[in-house]
This record gives sequence, structure tokens and C-alpha cells, in this order.
Amino acid sequence: MKMHLYWLGIITVFLFSCKMEVEEKCVSKSFIVTATAYNSLAYQTSSNPSITAFGDSLKPGLRYIAVSRDLLDSGLVHNTKVKLEGFDSLFTVKDKMNRRWRNRIDIYMGIDVKKAKNWGKKRLNIEYCLPVKDSVTR
Repeated sequence: MKMHLYWLGIITVFLFSCKMEVEEKCVSKSFIVTATAYNSLAYQTSSNPSITAFGDSLKPGLRYIAVSRDLLDSGLVHNTKVKLEGFDSLFTVKDKMNRRWRNRIDIYMGIDVKKAKNWGKKRLNIEYCLPVKDSVTR
């Protein structure tokens, strides 16, 4: 019994000392976009303002963005994490904008219309990472 506990302890220490996570390889992309803000209110979006074009539910306080559809082709797809210039945390792509917009993002600001209006319209740099497919075949 003591020998089993000894080996169990050794194996546990070994597993916790090894790096268990797999690092995802990616290519960093960065460019300038026009950034505006939006709220989850029917007059700004649709008759169901809390549901995004991807089908996700919006909740005030979460850091989400909508992207113009041309940016989807640049790798800014659903659930991509994005660093916005001037912000200290990442945003997640959770919505897509009307087809008329190009090279644009919309920052989700809950139901705070005043905050969205104060943000206005800005040009800012965004950064994100595109996963690189592993070329090794099995």
C-alpha cells in the first residue's frame, strides 16, 4: 500500500510539473478600423435586440464587438478575441454588422445610450491572432 501511494505521489508531481497545455500557433494581424458603438435596443438593432446575428445573447457589461462583414474574410470570425487600442482587456466578436458597412467595428455598450454617443466615431488599431493550421499529417 505504501509503495502504491509513493508512486501515485511521484506521478502526481510529474504531471503537475509538466506543461499540460498545448500552445496554439498563430499569426498576429493588426490594422486600422473605424470604431463606433451600439446598444442592445430595438431601435438600434432589431425587434430582438439581445440576440446577435450569430445567435448569441448580449448581456450588458460584457466586452463584445460587431464587425463589418468584409472583416469576416480577414479572420475576424465569430468568437475571435480582439485587442482594441486604448482598452486594457480583450473583446470578443459576437455580432456582425449590416452589409453596407466596410472596415468597421461596433463596440457593444449594453443599454447605456449616453456612453455610446459619447464614444462617437473613432479610428483605432485592432489586433488579433489567426490560428495557423499544423501542416503535419497523421
